[in-house]
Amino acid sequence: MSIFKRKKAKEQPESAALPQHVALIMDGNGRWAKKRGLPRSAGHRAGAENFKKIVRYASARGIRYLSVYAFSTENWNRPQEEVSTLISLFIQYLDEALRDFVGENIRVRFMGETDRFPQDLQDLIARVEETSHDRTGMTLNVCLNYGGRCELKDAMQKIARRVQSGELVPEQITEQTISDSLYCPDEPDPDLIVRPSGELRLSNFLLWQSAYSELVFMDVLWPDFGPEQFDEAIAEYQKRSRRFGAIR
Repeated sequence: MSIFKRKKAKEQPESAALPQHVALIMDGNGRWAKKRGLPRSAGHRAGAENFKKIVRYASARGIRYLSVYAFSTENWNRPQEEVSTLISLFIQYLDEALRDFVGENIRVRFMGETDRFPQDLQDLIARVEETSHDRTGMTLNVCLNYGGRCELKDAMQKIARRVQSGELVPEQITEQTISDSLYCPDEPDPDLIVRPSGELRLSNFLLWQSAYSELVFMDVLWPDFGPEQFDEAIAEYQKRSRRFGAIR
């Protein structure tokens, strides 16, 4: 897996297939702020503003599912002041999402153990999901207090309870059983996972679902990741030959 550095994307024909599901690891806010001599909180605010812009752009481009890695299970290890800033930003931008995404017809879902957050944020998460539930446009998955290993642990516990109740025997457990026990089992796996910031790893993001995802790593920090970079990642995806283990 080599890093895909920024360069001018070649225009793709209109017939080139768009990925149905794109996942974004929103990384680099702190480094963006440090380069400008600003506090890390300023980077998170810039990243949050960029999040709204990219969501709208992805929807306009015709992406059906967009998953964003907003707060991982490991992010609790950051300084308390930074965690508090992030939680305040989630409240602010989710409150705005109740109004802002109405015109875009975007459905918002949340993946992760959100019950660890303050009650006012939990209530807001429930309101956003309920308000947007019947929208028919792009589905936005916001991964909050999310970790791929945690999702798999929760799936295993769900399956274990079915075995314990006699509903299922171990020999009946298949890959589909596991997929059906994940947070959003009704959604397709991501076709494309994009990580800005120059880091070359998934960082515990969508570990089961990413088995056959195309990976694009870009040498640009998240607040500077704009529509041009989104298009570059799509163009790179469209060059790939997806064989899923077969010979074609």
